[in-house]
Amino acid sequence: MLVGPNLLRRLLRSSRPPATHGGNGLIVSAFHQLRYHYSTTNELSAEHLKDDGNSEKKKKNKWFTLPPFTKTVNASVLGAKLSGKPHSKAANETTAVKWVMRCCPELPRSLVQKLFRLRQVRRESHVLEVAGDGCQVQTVQLKRVGAKDALNIGDRIFLPFSVREFREEKQESGCTEEELNFIRGLELYKDPAIIVLNKPPGMPVQGGIGIKWSLDKLAAACLCFDYSEPPRLVHRLDRDSSGILVMGRTQMSATILHSVFREETNDASKDDVDNEKRILQKRYWALVIGSPRRPKGMIVAPLRKVVVDDGKSDRITVFDNSQIVSSQRAKTEYQVIKTTSHGYTWLELSPLTGRKHQLRVHCAEVLGTPIVGDYKYGWQAHRRWQHLPESDLKKSSNDKCPEENMLPFGLNMDSGSISAKRPRLHLHCREMIFPNVSQALQNLQLSTDHDLSKLKSLEVVAPLPSYMQKSWDIMNS
Repeated sequence: MLVGPNLLRRLLRSSRPPATHGGNGLIVSAFHQLRYHYSTTNELSAEHLKDDGNSEKKKKNKWFTLPPFTKTVNASVLGAKLSGKPHSKAANETTAVKWVMRCCPELPRSLVQKLFRLRQVRRESHVLEVAGDGCQVQTVQLKRVGAKDALNIGDRIFLPFSVREFREEKQESGCTEEELNFIRGLELYKDPAIIVLNKPPGMPVQGGIGIKWSLDKLAAACLCFDYSEPPRLVHRLDRDSSGILVMGRTQMSATILHSVFREETNDASKDDVDNEKRILQKRYWALVIGSPRRPKGMIVAPLRKVVVDDGKSDRITVFDNSQIVSSQRAKTEYQVIKTTSHGYTWLELSPLTGRKHQLRVHCAEVLGTPIVGDYKYGWQAHRRWQHLPESDLKKSSNDKCPEENMLPFGLNMDSGSISAKRPRLHLHCREMIFPNVSQALQNLQLSTDHDLSKLKSLEVVAPLPSYMQKSWDIMNS
């Protein structure tokens, strides 16, 4: 989320630090009360309750104070614990920027980082000074704090009071009621910590140049519900693929899941991996051209990005020399679900690592069975593509009038089956098993020594999009 230039100018213009600081003029309050079991406390100093009636000059010397730092759940450490991995002492420290983001989830990260870079963030410091009569007097001063400075118990962080103006520039979602209902209809599961969507094919997960609608922005507009902070992405799906997309409803839950995904990918780089014991399991369904030589197996093939078309684009390819720094180890477990007489095969793919385009490249270059609709890595197979004869298909009015089945945001999930002249990508994240983050946080709230190894996992299943379901039905006809 970007900060508007007008707002940023107002923030920086009105955030000049005072020369000396005592108790007067300090406003102590919490910008936002964190929700659920990972909440902080709103605090209000006596100075905030006094109406001194002073002019705008004194108002500039007011600071917006976060709650005192207390020992809280460290999201990265918790994610490592859920994955059964040790954590370093440094990982257990909470830095100033982390505490600001935790207490103020409504503030864009870009704004918080900007305030730290411009040295507009302070920390309360108690200093002993010698008074005129020779006695030592403890005074309170505000000193600049760096983004990566570790906090001690009881530390207070001060932000420019003008950050409150950010609430005035709330952006409208710009979604119609039909679009709002469509996005909320994608929900597969929701609890206080996460929300799981069935991502439609054709919609990008993250915004960028030339992208009008993306799921991260639409989730921020339509899926906040009673939360003041937007859901956050914790992993990615390709634009043309579909299926399970997990989002953290708070910054803490998103950080925990980020850590889980990262730890599981790092752990999968080892040879002694048992997929059945992994706390994070992802299973995709894919329709491929041809059939693998073996009905099931493990693909271990490093991947590397190469630049093509004179630097205009890039692609991922298998790279045999794993000693090259730029290559990434990638593992995929696969098994055949169903082989058809038409020359296609349904595969279940379980990526043990999370590399870009991993499943598509492993299918095309290692198994020799490119995914139907993958024109980037299976273009040679699609040059010889011949859709099934009309006599082999059950006629459907959906193929005749696709414009009648258009969904919001220009989506159409009916057309693109193997009966089409140009089929769509047949890759769907159908099932995912991952830790119950909400339950873990509740248990830690009751007892910090709770045994997380006995935590039950969540299992979510996403139905196939219409065109893939149609291809499945055709194969079974």
